[in-house]
Amino acid sequence: MKKILIINGPNLNMVGIREPGVYGTETLASICEEIRKYAASLGLEAEFIQSNHEGVILDKIHSAKGEYAGAVINAGAWTHYSYALRDAIAAVKPLPFVEVHMSNIHAREEFRHHSVISPVCVGQICGFGSHSYILGVQALSNILSK
Repeated sequence: MKKILIINGPNLNMVGIREPGVYGTETLASICEEIRKYAASLGLEAEFIQSNHEGVILDKIHSAKGEYAGAVINAGAWTHYSYALRDAIAAVKPLPFVEVHMSNIHAREEFRHHSVISPVCVGQICGFGSHSYILGVQALSNILSK
């Protein structure tokens, strides 16, 4: 069974509490359980990491090559300014990364419209709430089956 990594960045541990009108009321734990079940139905084993500390995420990405077949990443606010995160993803190529966001970042504040990680990811999915993760896993599964 291929292993995939699901990465959640800063403040995503507050999903279900933080801005429920934007992010919904599901907790990150319940979203991860949904992802785990869906990934298993596709023959994938999902592992999860969430951190509010950028270095923790960078270290995990650095160690991902050879351990995981691909990753789904919701980088939170780091999406818009973390060149360190962008460079870490680029460093583990050809490992495919799918960028996801629960909200439609293009319909929110101007600063959220630009992603510095999109150019090093295979694609971006946003605006479908927690289902964005499911769509991200589906996209990653399609890529890995080629």
